Amino acid sequence: MRRIGILTISDRGSQGAYEDKSGPLAAEIVAERTGWAIERRDVIPDEFDVITQTLLHWCAAGLDLILTSGGTGFAPRDVTPEATRAVIERDAPGIAEALRAASLRVTQHAMLSRAVAGIRGQTLIVNLPGNPKAVGENLAVLLPILPHALDLLTGHPESGQEHRDV
Repeated sequence: MRRIGILTISDRGSQGAYEDKSGPLAAEIVAERTGWAIERRDVIPDEFDVITQTLLHWCAAGLDLILTSGGTGFAPRDVTPEATRAVIERDAPGIAEALRAASLRVTQHAMLSRAVAGIRGQTLIVNLPGNPKAVGENLAVLLPILPHALDLLTGHPESGQEHRDV
């Protein structure tokens, strides 16, 4: 069983002034389509140090996958990509590029996404948008490749399927 964390990054959400809809939706979609349990879920502010410390803690706890939601745009407090880059040891640019390309088919605003994806140890971290509709669209692209990606990363084949190495 995969160990999954979903981290919403939102000042208003962390203060209780806004109901987080993207995190619960991501958890529901991942659990429903993969059968994986969501081990950790939290809502934190758009603070570089809080984001990096949470990501580091979750990676050290042995999560296989961390999905972040929010803080990937142009607003001055959108620092999720920078915090993620500070934590990851290896980039996974193809994931972020694929998510952006798929989103561009839906909206030109996808060009404003600065989301990144990368690896720390045996944990894959993927930044998703904060908009619930966009989270669903991104997960539709991401979920089909996750079993193979996590198999390669963790060295623990789970799917029992043969995978073609890229």
